[in-house]
Amino acid sequence: MKNKALLLALATTVFALSSQAQTTFGVRAGVNFQNINGEDVDGEDLDYKLKTGINVGVNAEIPVAPDFYVQPGVLFSTKGAKSKVDDDSKIKLSYIEVPINFLYKPTLGTGKLLLGIGPYVAFAVGGKVSDANGDDEDIEFENEITLTQFGSGTPYARRLDVGGNLLFGYEFSNKFSAQLNAQLGMVKINPEITGPGVDDDSKVKNTGFGISLGYRF
Repeated sequence: MKNKALLLALATTVFALSSQAQTTFGVRAGVNFQNINGEDVDGEDLDYKLKTGINVGVNAEIPVAPDFYVQPGVLFSTKGAKSKVDDDSKIKLSYIEVPINFLYKPTLGTGKLLLGIGPYVAFAVGGKVSDANGDDEDIEFENEITLTQFGSGTPYARRLDVGGNLLFGYEFSNKFSAQLNAQLGMVKINPEITGPGVDDDSKVKNTGFGISLGYRF
């Protein structure tokens, strides 16, 4: 409930900011190249490779100074990772994401350069783990699990993901834009394993980059 309340508060802030004068709106869609990094329960480094996904959503640009903007948005984004041994073994997580970027848009040629940085908060709305045989199992979402749950074979994750964005792109004079963005998760998305004698060193975080096209109205 706390995670949902946080996401709702951020979304409300986005719409409140967007009501300001001279605010413009845009749509954006593209491809994600995502991975998960960190350590397993024994403290060993995770070894996955990039998995492709999608991102699609809307944003607003609120001017705060000449060439400077606050850019809140709401988007649907799929993340996860693939096994390095078998491409059919993969983790897929689907998120509703609220990024708030601080954007610098100086004129360059006939268009504008896009440089941005800012945080994001995301809430998982679903997920699956696929094995080498192509069989899928739904991910269950918990902040903490017992040792028995950990050993049950059921995949678990936390719903909340928080991290940072970097973006670089170009907006053409016709209002179309192309953008490259990178993300680094700051919080672990795996649940804490609890129980007598449990020493859980695991920490799993989302990371990746994406390419997208957009249009500003």
